[in-house]
Amino acid sequence: MNFIKNTNQIYTDRKMSNRKIWFITGASKGLGLTLVKLLLNQGNKVAATSRNASDIDKQIKHENLLAFTTNLADDKSVNEAIAQTIAKFGKIDVVVNNAGYSLYGSVESLSDKEFRQIMDINFFGTVNVIRNVMPYLRKQKSGHIINISSVAGYKGYGNSPAYASTKFAVVGLSEALAEEVKPFNVKVTVVAPGFFRTDFLNKGSDLVCKNPIPEYHMETLLNWLNENNGKQAGDPNKLANHLIEITNLENPPIHLLMGADAYQIVTEKRKSEHEEFEVWKNITCSTNIGE
Repeated sequence: MNFIKNTNQIYTDRKMSNRKIWFITGASKGLGLTLVKLLLNQGNKVAATSRNASDIDKQIKHENLLAFTTNLADDKSVNEAIAQTIAKFGKIDVVVNNAGYSLYGSVESLSDKEFRQIMDINFFGTVNVIRNVMPYLRKQKSGHIINISSVAGYKGYGNSPAYASTKFAVVGLSEALAEEVKPFNVKVTVVAPGFFRTDFLNKGSDLVCKNPIPEYHMETLLNWLNENNGKQAGDPNKLANHLIEITNLENPPIHLLMGADAYQIVTEKRKSEHEEFEVWKNITCSTNIGE
């Protein structure tokens, strides 16, 4: 009888030890919202940000949820959200930089404002969160930062240069960050999903730059996106569950592709790159002084 009681206590203790305090951006819809719901159901505490906190509050009511209206492009706004999370919950264990959006249009047709705005949210928003949370993680000598990139962070596609630029930047940022914070026992994982069945593609014409140039045939891309919207193979619930799982690993991956499509696209891209490097190897290796 005591054995059963002790076993149950060990199981309970392990379950409790896996509960964490999460800070998640872009939490009012899509993957962010799915992740918040799963975490709360599992007994975790969650600080969640959105451009409007009411968008979160309308969908979730929970004593362990703290929702913030946060402008990720504003360092002060981000700092306040993180400070209030620490004040409320005492610490932060996991940070998920999930907020982001896509904007389609050729390099030539995207305005300076459009390009900078998407960079402000998708990339500098992530930088702002990391900069403001690291003093706490460094001091507590623990934590896990999960940055959501994309398969577009490994392969650039025409008529999507702005989005690809931000997601490539997130991958590079994450790799450098992982080296910097390793001495403080802080883990970093950059996640590159393929196509998952969220509302990411639901904005329609809002996904297109203001002045597209007809010669770049934007309609071809939009038709493909519309045809595949709602038919994506990826299950956001499975993705969210895997994100939770890796935070319990002693050695989580630095790079994590999510989705069979992401794996195929990125591995084929790497193979193509290697073949191209080999073709031009003679020129590449002929640049030393004296050669």
